Amino acid sequence: MPHFQIEYSANLEAVVDVGALCEAIRAEAVQIDAFPLAGVRVRATRVDHYAIADGNAKHGFIDLSVRLREGRAQDVKEAAILRIFAVMKNFLTPAMGAHSIALSAEMRDIDASLSPKFGTIRDHLETSL
Repeated sequence: MPHFQIEYSANLEAVVDVGALCEAIRAEAVQIDAFPLAGVRVRATRVDHYAIADGNAKHGFIDLSVRLREGRAQDVKEAAILRIFAVMKNFLTPAMGAHSIALSAEMRDIDASLSPKFGTIRDHLETSL
């Protein structure tokens, strides 16, 4: 962990390079000491059905949900989400200058006893990382 889940309104698909946004988040996340490299996952889901503010179809949204295993200090989590949010804001500045976009993020802990994990990613990481 952590897992980064982006939801974005379909009307932003032509405005935002969502794959590049995922990579920008991943690149920053792996630099944060509290996030183990092998646990970082960033994915995005387009939302086709939504209604925002006054109902005008020009409005869009990008929402980031960060889930991570419990146990990190509050100040560590606050610093991490602010770093990731700053990367998002910086990446999206050009699009937000020309389009109506609501940007949000939330980080939450997962109870490890209720979230079993298994994988072989660590076995396949480059040793130079």
